[in-house]
Amino acid sequence: MTGPAPLILLGAQRSGTTALASVLEAAFDAAGGLFTINGKLPYVLHRWCTEADVRGRHLRVDEMLHALRRRPPYGRGSARWLATVEDVLRAAAAEVAAGATGDALALRRDLVRRAYAGASRYGEKYNEYLLELDRLAETVPDAHWVLLVRHPAAVAASTLRWSGDRPWRPDGWAAALDKWAAWHEPWLWHDHPHRTVVEYGRLCAGADLRRLSQATGLDLAPYAGLIAERPPAEPPHALPAHVERLWQELLDQRKA
Repeated sequence: MTGPAPLILLGAQRSGTTALASVLEAAFDAAGGLFTINGKLPYVLHRWCTEADVRGRHLRVDEMLHALRRRPPYGRGSARWLATVEDVLRAAAAEVAAGATGDALALRRDLVRRAYAGASRYGEKYNEYLLELDRLAETVPDAHWVLLVRHPAAVAASTLRWSGDRPWRPDGWAAALDKWAAWHEPWLWHDHPHRTVVEYGRLCAGADLRRLSQATGLDLAPYAGLIAERPPAEPPHALPAHVERLWQELLDQRKA
């Protein structure tokens, strides 16, 4: 597959990644591309396409398809993409059983390419990629990473308001801020060669939407209505020093 580099949208939960993903999905579709929202194929492959699986000639496609369908991706083309992924995974399972594949890493890379075959460009958003940057860099080595950051107080407040079955939701303000920090620290440790940091407030105001348009080669302005500014929550007290320091480091990277 040739064309622009794959785009991986990263960010902690409640940072506005789904809104930005909707912008990217619309822009990719208009350009003949495909941007999946919560497709999570690399995430699933990292768990179910390992060296042990390939060595044992047993690619557990049933587990992967269950995970992909449990909360399926959404957006234009997502149903067709998911059907393609099923065909690709089933074919790969037969190849693995016959011993016709090489190592697991090469297989993961090939499966991602095959899943998006036919698109002029492709991309994906899934929050948990931020927790496995090393493996993501191996599986999609040529990807352009886009990190969307939002003020930690706003993220913490939104996280604590989040309803539904969220067993991993923090139970208080301090824990929510610590989780925000834990999600972003790996970004500072990883020196990926092609990455862009955007900030949610500036994205909604237009400045970072223009920066991202330049970085991706796509005009995102026609789809700006899919995002809306939400003022950051006022923290009950000053941010903890480690959270404030991390936030400033991320903003500094935005300017780089």
